[in-house]
Amino acid sequence: MKHAIFTGFLLFLLSSCGSETKTDQIQRPSPIVSQDGLNIQFPDAGHLDFFKTETLNNDTLSAKFTAPATIAATVVASREGASQNLILFENPDLASHYTQLTQLQISINQISNINLKQRRQALERTKDLKSHGVATGQDLMDAESALSMEQSGLANEKAALIEHESKLISEGFTPDVLRKAKAGTAFLICDIPENQIGNIEEGSTCDIKFNAFPNTEFTGKVDAIAAIVDHSTRMIKARILVNNSSKKLKSGMFAKVTFDLSDDHNVSVNKNALVTVQGKHYVFIKTSENEFERKQVNIGQQIGDRIIVFDGISSADEVAIEGVLQLKGLSFGY
Repeated sequence: MKHAIFTGFLLFLLSSCGSETKTDQIQRPSPIVSQDGLNIQFPDAGHLDFFKTETLNNDTLSAKFTAPATIAATVVASREGASQNLILFENPDLASHYTQLTQLQISINQISNINLKQRRQALERTKDLKSHGVATGQDLMDAESALSMEQSGLANEKAALIEHESKLISEGFTPDVLRKAKAGTAFLICDIPENQIGNIEEGSTCDIKFNAFPNTEFTGKVDAIAAIVDHSTRMIKARILVNNSSKKLKSGMFAKVTFDLSDDHNVSVNKNALVTVQGKHYVFIKTSENEFERKQVNIGQQIGDRIIVFDGISSADEVAIEGVLQLKGLSFGY
Protein backbone atom coordinates (compact mmCIF):
# COMPACT_ATOMS: atom_id res chain seq x y z
CA MET A 1 0.00 0.00 0.00
CA LYS A 2 2.82 2.41 0.94
CA HIS A 3 4.57 1.45 -2.26
CA ALA A 4 1.46 2.41 -4.27
CA ILE A 5 1.16 5.80 -2.50
CA PHE A 6 4.83 6.58 -3.11
CA THR A 7 4.50 5.67 -6.76
CA GLY A 8 1.45 7.95 -7.13
CA PHE A 9 3.23 10.88 -5.43
CA LEU A 10 6.23 10.41 -7.68
CA LEU A 11 4.04 10.52 -10.78
CA PHE A 12 2.37 13.70 -9.46
CA LEU A 13 5.76 15.39 -9.04
CA LEU A 14 6.85 14.37 -12.51
CA SER A 15 3.66 15.65 -14.04
CA SER A 16 4.02 18.95 -12.17
CA CYS A 17 7.57 19.38 -13.41
CA GLY A 18 6.43 18.64 -16.95
CA SER A 19 3.70 21.28 -16.67
CA GLU A 20 6.20 23.86 -15.44
CA THR A 21 8.57 22.98 -18.26
CA LYS A 22 5.83 23.50 -20.89
CA THR A 23 4.85 26.80 -19.30
CA ASP A 24 8.47 27.96 -19.43
CA GLN A 25 8.61 27.04 -23.14
CA ILE A 26 5.39 28.95 -24.02
CA GLN A 27 6.16 32.15 -22.13
CA ARG A 28 8.70 34.36 -23.88
CA PRO A 29 10.06 37.72 -22.74
CA SER A 30 7.87 40.56 -24.03
CA PRO A 31 9.28 43.21 -26.40
CA ILE A 32 10.70 46.24 -24.60
CA VAL A 33 9.27 49.54 -25.89
CA SER A 34 11.10 52.70 -24.81
CA GLN A 35 11.45 56.43 -25.57
CA ASP A 36 7.71 56.86 -26.17
CA GLY A 37 7.67 54.11 -28.76
CA LEU A 38 10.73 55.20 -30.73
CA ASN A 39 12.68 52.06 -29.82
CA ILE A 40 11.48 48.46 -29.80
CA GLN A 41 13.76 45.71 -28.51
CA PHE A 42 13.11 41.96 -28.72
CA PRO A 43 14.95 40.05 -25.95
CA ASP A 44 13.78 36.75 -27.47
CA ALA A 45 15.39 36.15 -30.87
CA GLY A 46 12.46 33.93 -31.79
CA HIS A 47 10.27 36.98 -32.26
CA LEU A 48 12.55 38.28 -35.02
CA ASP A 49 11.55 35.48 -37.37
CA PHE A 50 8.26 37.34 -37.86
CA PHE A 51 9.95 40.40 -39.45
CA LYS A 52 11.56 40.88 -42.83
CA THR A 53 13.75 43.82 -43.83
CA GLU A 54 15.40 45.28 -46.91
CA THR A 55 18.55 47.37 -47.25
CA LEU A 56 17.94 50.66 -49.06
CA ASN A 57 19.88 52.03 -52.02
CA ASN A 58 19.70 54.78 -54.64
CA ASP A 59 18.75 52.62 -57.60
CA THR A 60 16.92 54.44 -60.39
CA LEU A 61 13.19 53.82 -60.22
CA SER A 62 11.22 53.37 -63.39
CA ALA A 63 7.60 52.65 -64.06
CA LYS A 64 4.80 53.54 -66.42
CA PHE A 65 1.66 55.45 -65.62
CA THR A 66 -1.39 55.34 -67.91
CA ALA A 67 -4.28 57.79 -67.90
CA PRO A 68 -7.41 58.25 -70.06
CA ALA A 69 -7.61 61.18 -72.46
CA THR A 70 -9.90 62.74 -75.03
CA ILE A 71 -9.17 64.84 -78.09
CA ALA A 72 -10.70 68.08 -76.88
CA ALA A 73 -9.94 70.13 -79.99
CA THR A 74 -8.33 69.97 -83.42
CA VAL A 75 -6.93 72.86 -85.41
CA VAL A 76 -7.67 73.24 -89.14
CA ALA A 77 -6.91 75.99 -91.64
CA SER A 78 -9.73 78.35 -92.53
CA ARG A 79 -11.06 77.80 -96.05
CA GLU A 80 -12.22 81.41 -96.19
CA GLY A 81 -8.72 82.77 -95.72
CA ALA A 82 -9.27 84.11 -92.19
CA SER A 83 -6.18 85.28 -90.30
CA GLN A 84 -6.79 82.72 -87.57
CA ASN A 85 -7.15 78.96 -87.93
CA LEU A 86 -10.37 77.24 -86.93
CA ILE A 87 -10.60 75.42 -83.60
CA LEU A 88 -12.97 72.46 -83.67
CA PHE A 89 -13.94 71.70 -80.08
CA GLU A 90 -15.39 68.41 -78.86
CA ASN A 91 -17.39 70.34 -76.24
CA PRO A 92 -19.85 72.82 -77.83
CA ASP A 93 -19.80 74.92 -74.64
CA LEU A 94 -16.07 75.51 -75.09
CA ALA A 95 -16.68 76.50 -78.69
CA SER A 96 -19.23 79.05 -77.48
CA HIS A 97 -16.89 80.42 -74.81
CA TYR A 98 -14.03 80.78 -77.30
CA THR A 99 -16.25 82.49 -79.90
CA GLN A 100 -17.63 84.97 -77.37
CA LEU A 101 -14.16 85.59 -75.96
CA THR A 102 -12.87 86.41 -79.45
CA GLN A 103 -15.75 88.80 -80.04
CA LEU A 104 -15.16 90.49 -76.69
CA GLN A 105 -11.48 90.96 -77.47
CA ILE A 106 -12.43 92.74 -80.70
CA SER A 107 -14.92 94.91 -78.83
CA ILE A 108 -12.39 95.74 -76.08
CA ASN A 109 -9.80 96.76 -78.67
CA GLN A 110 -12.39 98.97 -80.38
CA ILE A 111 -13.34 100.69 -77.11
CA SER A 112 -9.75 101.03 -75.84
CA ASN A 113 -8.07 102.19 -79.03
CA ILE A 114 -10.82 104.19 -80.75
CA ASN A 115 -13.90 104.99 -78.66
CA LEU A 116 -12.14 106.08 -75.47
CA LYS A 117 -9.60 108.07 -77.42
CA GLN A 118 -12.39 109.93 -79.25
CA ARG A 119 -14.33 110.56 -76.02
CA ARG A 120 -11.27 111.95 -74.28
CA GLN A 121 -10.51 114.22 -77.19
CA ALA A 122 -14.13 115.40 -77.24
CA LEU A 123 -13.99 116.14 -73.51
CA GLU A 124 -10.77 118.12 -73.84
CA ARG A 125 -12.22 120.09 -76.75
CA THR A 126 -15.41 120.85 -74.78
CA LYS A 127 -13.36 122.03 -71.79
CA ASP A 128 -11.43 124.34 -74.08
CA LEU A 129 -14.59 125.68 -75.69
CA LYS A 130 -16.17 126.27 -72.29
CA SER A 131 -13.12 128.18 -71.13
CA HIS A 132 -13.63 130.52 -74.09
CA GLY A 133 -17.35 130.83 -73.40
CA VAL A 134 -18.42 128.88 -76.49
CA ALA A 135 -19.62 125.66 -74.77
CA THR A 136 -22.06 125.47 -71.88
CA GLY A 137 -21.89 123.57 -68.61
CA GLN A 138 -24.40 121.10 -70.01
CA ASP A 139 -22.09 120.44 -72.96
CA LEU A 140 -19.27 119.64 -70.54
CA MET A 141 -21.49 117.32 -68.48
CA ASP A 142 -22.58 115.49 -71.66
CA ALA A 143 -18.94 114.98 -72.74
CA GLU A 144 -17.98 113.69 -69.29
CA SER A 145 -20.99 111.38 -69.25
CA ALA A 146 -20.11 109.97 -72.68
CA LEU A 147 -16.56 109.20 -71.52
CA SER A 148 -17.85 107.60 -68.32
CA MET A 149 -20.24 105.37 -70.28
CA GLU A 150 -17.43 104.16 -72.53
CA GLN A 151 -15.25 103.40 -69.50
CA SER A 152 -18.11 101.53 -67.83
CA GLY A 153 -18.75 99.59 -71.03
CA LEU A 154 -15.06 98.64 -71.21
CA ALA A 155 -15.15 97.38 -67.62
CA ASN A 156 -18.22 95.24 -68.36
CA GLU A 157 -16.61 93.78 -71.48
CA LYS A 158 -13.44 92.91 -69.56
CA ALA A 159 -15.47 91.23 -66.80
CA ALA A 160 -17.32 89.12 -69.36
CA LEU A 161 -14.03 88.25 -71.07
CA ILE A 162 -12.55 87.02 -67.76
CA GLU A 163 -15.58 84.79 -67.22
CA HIS A 164 -15.21 83.10 -70.62
CA GLU A 165 -11.43 82.88 -70.20
CA SER A 166 -11.80 81.13 -66.84
CA LYS A 167 -14.13 78.54 -68.40
CA LEU A 168 -11.51 77.74 -71.03
CA ILE A 169 -8.72 77.55 -68.45
CA SER A 170 -10.72 75.20 -66.24
CA GLU A 171 -10.90 72.80 -69.20
CA GLY A 172 -7.18 72.98 -69.91
CA PHE A 173 -6.98 75.79 -72.50
CA THR A 174 -5.79 79.38 -72.61
CA PRO A 175 -6.92 81.87 -75.27
CA ASP A 176 -3.34 82.65 -76.27
CA VAL A 177 -2.57 78.98 -76.98
CA LEU A 178 -5.70 78.64 -79.11
CA ARG A 179 -4.96 81.80 -81.09
CA LYS A 180 -1.42 80.66 -81.90
CA ALA A 181 -2.32 77.02 -82.60
CA LYS A 182 -1.04 75.71 -85.93
CA ALA A 183 -3.22 73.83 -88.38
CA GLY A 184 -2.64 70.09 -88.17
CA THR A 185 -2.51 70.04 -84.36
CA ALA A 186 -4.68 67.99 -82.03
CA PHE A 187 -5.11 68.89 -78.35
CA LEU A 188 -5.66 66.03 -75.92
CA ILE A 189 -6.89 66.68 -72.41
CA CYS A 190 -5.73 64.04 -69.95
CA ASP A 191 -6.92 63.71 -66.33
CA ILE A 192 -4.00 63.08 -63.96
CA PRO A 193 -4.58 62.04 -60.33
CA GLU A 194 -3.34 64.62 -57.86
CA ASN A 195 -0.84 62.17 -56.32
CA GLN A 196 0.79 61.56 -59.72
CA ILE A 197 1.11 65.12 -61.00
CA GLY A 198 4.63 65.43 -59.57
CA ASN A 199 5.72 62.76 -62.05
CA ILE A 200 4.53 64.67 -65.13
CA GLU A 201 6.63 67.52 -66.50
CA GLU A 202 5.76 70.07 -69.15
CA GLY A 203 7.72 69.39 -72.32
CA SER A 204 8.07 65.66 -71.67
CA THR A 205 6.93 63.13 -74.25
CA CYS A 206 4.33 60.41 -73.87
CA ASP A 207 2.96 57.48 -75.84
CA ILE A 208 -0.65 57.57 -77.02
CA LYS A 209 -2.97 54.89 -78.32
CA PHE A 210 -6.38 55.83 -79.70
CA ASN A 211 -9.35 53.48 -79.56
CA ALA A 212 -9.90 54.20 -83.24
CA PHE A 213 -6.35 53.11 -84.15
CA PRO A 214 -5.43 50.30 -81.70
CA ASN A 215 -2.42 49.14 -83.74
CA THR A 216 -0.82 52.56 -84.12
CA GLU A 217 1.17 54.34 -81.44
CA PHE A 218 1.37 58.13 -81.50
CA THR A 219 3.81 60.38 -79.68
CA GLY A 220 2.62 63.46 -77.84
CA LYS A 221 4.19 66.27 -75.84
CA VAL A 222 2.92 67.60 -72.53
CA ASP A 223 2.14 71.20 -73.46
CA ALA A 224 0.80 72.43 -70.12
CA ILE A 225 -0.57 71.33 -66.75
CA ALA A 226 -3.61 73.11 -65.38
CA ALA A 227 -3.37 75.24 -62.25
CA ILE A 228 -6.67 73.91 -60.87
CA VAL A 229 -7.42 70.64 -59.04
CA ASP A 230 -10.96 69.36 -59.40
CA HIS A 231 -12.30 69.43 -55.84
CA SER A 232 -14.51 66.36 -56.29
CA THR A 233 -12.34 64.03 -58.41
CA ARG A 234 -8.92 65.33 -57.22
CA MET A 235 -7.80 65.28 -60.85
CA ILE A 236 -5.61 67.81 -62.68
CA LYS A 237 -5.90 68.34 -66.42
CA ALA A 238 -2.82 68.03 -68.62
CA ARG A 239 -2.89 69.36 -72.19
CA ILE A 240 -1.02 67.24 -74.71
CA LEU A 241 -0.06 68.21 -78.27
CA VAL A 242 -0.20 65.62 -81.05
CA ASN A 243 0.71 66.04 -84.69
CA ASN A 244 -2.44 65.66 -86.79
CA SER A 245 -1.12 66.59 -90.22
CA SER A 246 -2.69 63.37 -91.52
CA LYS A 247 -6.11 64.64 -90.31
CA LYS A 248 -6.88 61.14 -88.98
CA LEU A 249 -7.54 62.38 -85.45
CA LYS A 250 -10.97 63.84 -84.72
CA SER A 251 -12.30 65.82 -81.79
CA GLY A 252 -13.99 63.54 -79.26
CA MET A 253 -11.79 60.48 -79.88
CA PHE A 254 -10.78 58.52 -76.78
CA ALA A 255 -7.20 57.56 -76.02
CA LYS A 256 -4.86 56.17 -73.38
CA VAL A 257 -1.73 58.15 -72.59
CA THR A 258 1.33 56.41 -71.10
CA PHE A 259 4.00 58.34 -69.23
CA ASP A 260 7.44 56.99 -68.33
CA LEU A 261 8.24 57.72 -64.70
CA SER A 262 11.71 57.61 -63.20
CA ASP A 263 13.67 58.92 -60.24
CA ASP A 264 17.33 58.44 -59.41
CA HIS A 265 17.98 61.19 -56.88
CA ASN A 266 16.27 59.96 -53.72
CA VAL A 267 16.00 56.93 -51.46
CA SER A 268 12.86 54.86 -51.88
CA VAL A 269 11.08 52.29 -49.73
CA ASN A 270 8.68 49.49 -50.46
CA LYS A 271 5.11 50.72 -50.06
CA ASN A 272 4.58 48.08 -47.33
CA ALA A 273 7.27 49.71 -45.19
CA LEU A 274 5.30 52.90 -44.67
CA VAL A 275 2.76 53.53 -41.91
CA THR A 276 0.74 56.71 -41.46
CA VAL A 277 -0.47 58.01 -38.11
CA GLN A 278 -2.35 61.30 -37.77
CA GLY A 279 -1.11 62.53 -41.12
CA LYS A 280 2.55 61.74 -40.43
CA HIS A 281 4.54 59.00 -42.17
CA TYR A 282 6.90 56.53 -40.48
CA VAL A 283 9.17 53.56 -41.21
CA PHE A 284 10.97 51.20 -38.83
CA ILE A 285 14.75 50.87 -39.13
CA LYS A 286 16.56 47.80 -37.82
CA THR A 287 19.39 49.28 -35.77
CA SER A 288 20.81 46.09 -34.26
CA GLU A 289 20.26 42.35 -34.29
CA ASN A 290 17.18 42.58 -32.08
CA GLU A 291 16.13 46.26 -32.14
CA PHE A 292 14.03 48.54 -34.36
CA GLU A 293 13.78 52.32 -34.33
CA ARG A 294 10.80 54.36 -35.57
CA LYS A 295 11.70 57.13 -38.02
CA GLN A 296 9.44 59.90 -39.30
CA VAL A 297 9.93 60.49 -43.03
CA ASN A 298 8.96 63.05 -45.65
CA ILE A 299 7.67 61.20 -48.69
CA GLY A 300 7.15 62.01 -52.36
CA GLN A 301 5.38 60.27 -55.19
CA GLN A 302 4.87 56.54 -55.63
CA ILE A 303 6.55 54.86 -58.60
CA GLY A 304 5.40 51.29 -59.07
CA ASP A 305 5.47 49.66 -55.63
CA ARG A 306 8.15 52.07 -54.35
CA ILE A 307 7.66 55.38 -52.53
CA ILE A 308 10.21 58.19 -52.74
CA VAL A 309 11.57 59.38 -49.36
CA PHE A 310 13.08 62.87 -49.31
CA ASP A 311 14.43 62.84 -45.75
CA GLY A 312 14.35 60.96 -42.46
CA ILE A 313 16.35 57.92 -43.60
CA SER A 314 19.38 57.30 -45.78
CA SER A 315 20.74 54.70 -48.15
CA ALA A 316 22.16 51.58 -46.44
CA ASP A 317 19.46 51.73 -43.73
CA GLU A 318 17.71 48.42 -43.12
CA VAL A 319 13.94 48.95 -43.20
CA ALA A 320 11.18 46.58 -42.07
CA ILE A 321 8.86 45.53 -44.90
CA GLU A 322 7.01 42.64 -43.21
CA GLY A 323 5.53 42.69 -39.72
CA VAL A 324 5.28 46.49 -40.02
CA LEU A 325 1.74 46.65 -38.60
CA GLN A 326 2.87 44.74 -35.52
CA LEU A 327 5.73 47.24 -35.04
CA LYS A 328 3.25 50.07 -35.47
CA GLY A 329 1.03 48.58 -32.75
CA LEU A 330 3.94 48.23 -30.33
CA SER A 331 5.27 51.70 -31.12
CA PHE A 332 2.02 53.62 -30.84
CA GLY A 333 0.33 51.41 -28.30
CA TYR A 334 -2.46 50.00 -30.49
